[in-house]
Amino acid sequence: MSRRVPLGVVRWVVMLAAISLVPLQASVAAPAKDTLTIARVTATLGLDPGFLREPGTIVDNIFDTLVARDQHMKLVPGLATSWKAVNPTTWQFALRRGVTFHNGDPFDAEAVKFTVERVLDPAKHSPTISYIRTVSRVDVVNPYTVNIVTAEPDPLVPTRFSRYPTEIVPPKYVKEGGDAAFASRPVGTGPYKFVRWVKDNYVEVEANPTYWGGAPKIQHVFWRWVPDDIARVAALQRGEADLIEPVPVAWVTTIERSPRLRVDRVKHGGLIIYFGLKTDVPPLNDVRVRRALAYAIDVNTIVKTILRGFASPMATQVGPFDFGYDPRISRYPYNPTRARALLTEAGHPNGIEIEMQGTRRYLMGAEVSQAIAQELAAVGVRVKLEIPEWTVYAQLVPVKKQAPIYMLGWGSTQTLDADAAIYPILHSNEPYSTVSDSKLDRLLDEARHTVDPQARGRLYGQIQELAHEDVPMLTLYQEDSLYGLNNSVAWKARPDARIPVIDIRLR
Repeated sequence: MSRRVPLGVVRWVVMLAAISLVPLQASVAAPAKDTLTIARVTATLGLDPGFLREPGTIVDNIFDTLVARDQHMKLVPGLATSWKAVNPTTWQFALRRGVTFHNGDPFDAEAVKFTVERVLDPAKHSPTISYIRTVSRVDVVNPYTVNIVTAEPDPLVPTRFSRYPTEIVPPKYVKEGGDAAFASRPVGTGPYKFVRWVKDNYVEVEANPTYWGGAPKIQHVFWRWVPDDIARVAALQRGEADLIEPVPVAWVTTIERSPRLRVDRVKHGGLIIYFGLKTDVPPLNDVRVRRALAYAIDVNTIVKTILRGFASPMATQVGPFDFGYDPRISRYPYNPTRARALLTEAGHPNGIEIEMQGTRRYLMGAEVSQAIAQELAAVGVRVKLEIPEWTVYAQLVPVKKQAPIYMLGWGSTQTLDADAAIYPILHSNEPYSTVSDSKLDRLLDEARHTVDPQARGRLYGQIQELAHEDVPMLTLYQEDSLYGLNNSVAWKARPDARIPVIDIRLR
């Protein structure tokens, strides 16, 4: 039996087909030979790697971590030249000598200790504390050796120190200026130095000529905020941007047809998009209602039509690149009849009314939200849909002031492990979690401290099975990463979603 394509899907496909390109309103200076301009959909909210509420794309170029990943996603030395487990709860890192921060302050073991302790300080409310919550303390062995001590065994410590919030910051500079000043004028050890941040416009960085890893070839980089999809494509077409991310799905073919431009696609390289559920808010505290919502959404049709195939339907928040991915778990099939029956069984024969929030931050996020709102309405779930600006929305979610049903994208792009993919959004009391399930908590904690890979993999399978059964969130699909580039930009997109400018060359 054929399935009905939601009205919202049809309407948005027709509208997209009719769109014509319009000029970018805010002109961007044409790039010089040694200048790279990147236009992105995400606004910059702050540049402190310990307290990010956005992707680490910019700070990854200003700061360094103890451990890095090469283009093959292998862990390699960063600010640490080597590391080893000295006992089940202690990892020792030998630090790189002769490195200085951009302001001349020395990098040493005290900087590592300070960086970790400020993130772990509960009074500071770091939104990404969950990534390193296993760490109990940092012991300075000598100026160039540190011990990372965990409360229980944690095999992922080297991985945890390969991404924010463990990008190393200068203690003296932060203490003297304060956290707020540091977030607006950051100083790191990375290949690029901060120059200026014009809020709601751009961040400018310049090459660090004394970088320990070698001086970058590209001297100046502008990260511009261009939230409008058409304006972002126009900037690329006119040469006002050298790289844009993401490419709107409706414009992929147009860009690919240009002899000067190309699209670099990483399948499964993006975030896994889901609708979070406040499971303590009636009627979402009833698993039958949550399952009804899952049955009501036709994800396959949404991916095929609105997203034009540039995403993959997902049954779990753990992606195929992640350790712990379990391909045996399948999605709830699209079954509006079953959805209505479950609502009736839960005591809501006339349906329910509830608030829902979407966002334009993700590929076609607003359009997907509107289509899903119509599909939910078809089974009796009347949602009041709001699409707030990302700069506002990003502040609401970590403090749990969002709607009972809310769109969010999550992933483990910089760790490639299930721990980062699901612990922060499934474990009770984490900033981005609205789930409270003691059994999930126990399994998540056990997986964190299990050293044997096979045993840990089995635990993540159990966690995903439990989450599938209990439906604490509505997992939808994983986006592909879509980058638009001028052919003069020599760079290959990475599965970890980073854009390390030091690896880019301008032909």
